[in-house]
Amino acid sequence: MFKIITDSTADLPKEYLNANDISCVNLSYIVDGETYGRGKEFPCHDFYELMRKGNMPTTSQVNPDEAKEELLKLVNDHKEILCFSFSSGLSGTYNSMRLAAEEVMSEQPDCKIIVVDTLCASLGEGLLVYKAVQLRDAGKDIDEVAAWVEDHKLNLVHMFTVDDLFNLYRGGRVSKTTAIVGTVAGIKPVLHVDDEGHLVAIGKVRGRKKALQALVNHMAEKQGSFADQNDIIFISHGDDWEAAEYVRDLVKERFGIESFLIDYVGPTIGSHAGPGVVALFFMGDVR
Repeated sequence: MFKIITDSTADLPKEYLNANDISCVNLSYIVDGETYGRGKEFPCHDFYELMRKGNMPTTSQVNPDEAKEELLKLVNDHKEILCFSFSSGLSGTYNSMRLAAEEVMSEQPDCKIIVVDTLCASLGEGLLVYKAVQLRDAGKDIDEVAAWVEDHKLNLVHMFTVDDLFNLYRGGRVSKTTAIVGTVAGIKPVLHVDDEGHLVAIGKVRGRKKALQALVNHMAEKQGSFADQNDIIFISHGDDWEAAEYVRDLVKERFGIESFLIDYVGPTIGSHAGPGVVALFFMGDVR
């Protein structure tokens, strides 16, 4: 059986990774001058508390040497590896993994490494991994799973809202004027990840609760022919379990879905989205 590897921006719980024999490459982030992510973790709740107090973490992608190091740990025991990488529209990690895979395969011609640019983020990437695991466990080989992922990755819909526009301003997503005016007026943006893997604002509403409701409204519009395939919904959040559970309850009530995975937006993406981000992930006809 082939090996699946992803990166920490998929935001999958460690319990899920361990239970399904998935390896994970950790992206690094810096908090108060300390580097975390590779062998040392910062608890998510504490991470967001620091952000609420004004601390602005920084992040870095996986470089080719780090990517090669991770792949070399696997190739002796696994001659076929399927790697899921953070969207190339948001990070250079995919390119690092691709370069590392080419180098490893040139040195060890008996191994096969397929690197997927998921064009996804957070539990959107995680849900794509989840679907791949289902296919693997159903007996599909690496080429069949990779082909399915390439054919369907643009059916992985991401709907986000954030609680603080200034985090988006710092990341270059909105202007300073928009951040100031929007904050004063209580405006909350609704964003998605587009077909190029970029985070893009697609709407705005007044008030937190309406923004959360808007995520579910977009699900009603976008899932289309995939409605009967959405047997599980993923929701991630920036230290706001109550908001995540509110979205879960709306989805349950509206669509009758009972299976959910809810977890934190990890520090890498959380550094840019900030406390209070909530994201909803599902399969749909179009992103």
